[in-house]
Amino acid sequence: MDNKYLTIFVVCVAVLAVAIAGCTSSGSTTPAGSGVGETAVYAVGIDVPYPPFSYVTPANEYTGFDVDSIKWIAENQGFEVKFETVAWDGIIPALQAGQIDMVYSGMTITDERKEKVAFSDPYWTVNQMVVAKSGSDVTLDDIKGGTAVVGTQSGCTAAIWMEENLVDTGIMPKENIRVYGSTPLAVDDLVNGRIDAAMYDDLSMKDIIEGRDVEVIGFIETNEQFGIAVRKDDTELLAKLNAGLANLMADPYWEELKETYDMKL
Repeated sequence: MDNKYLTIFVVCVAVLAVAIAGCTSSGSTTPAGSGVGETAVYAVGIDVPYPPFSYVTPANEYTGFDVDSIKWIAENQGFEVKFETVAWDGIIPALQAGQIDMVYSGMTITDERKEKVAFSDPYWTVNQMVVAKSGSDVTLDDIKGGTAVVGTQSGCTAAIWMEENLVDTGIMPKENIRVYGSTPLAVDDLVNGRIDAAMYDDLSMKDIIEGRDVEVIGFIETNEQFGIAVRKDDTELLAKLNAGLANLMADPYWEELKETYDMKL
């Protein structure tokens, strides 16, 4: 074969080999860092705004109690993190699909969720705060009696609690629960008189209502525990998260975080 054509043939074979390699490469979302000496990078799914646990500043920076916690854990356990904002209703499907590697955004540990994901050890306990417009005559008894129209975020503990304890038992008509994409939207409707009350996780609600024309009328004790969710087969990552959580909670930085984000009611 003429040397010129031989050279062209070799180049074509090389190009074809690269193309085939590209077509057969895995579409896996396994975190980067599987190579020797590389650092794993995990995508952390968060729902924002969910103060004081996770939110984005006007400068487009991720911050909050959970955000700073996972940053510390990542450094402690030798991996890196990046943050992805995901709507709450779709955050577990996003985890299962490999779009993110963990959910660290105030997710309550429940038996139903345990069927889909694995949870870390608990790191926080919250109850539900119920608020009404300032000067309103709405009481906690109205909520428990099912006569008030209550707003909350879709898929959150407050919505689940009302469904199970009020709607399913026949105490509250289903239409008396108004669900929103976020709790601040529910509080907006409360201020504008479209609903009678709003219910949500206590620390987050405290932050949301600051400076608003609403007042706390009581609490529903759900004693829910927050954990970090991962895919069930990510046992190595789960072990790292549990080790990092234990180290964090034993470190003075844990108390600093609680002070920074005013974690007291």
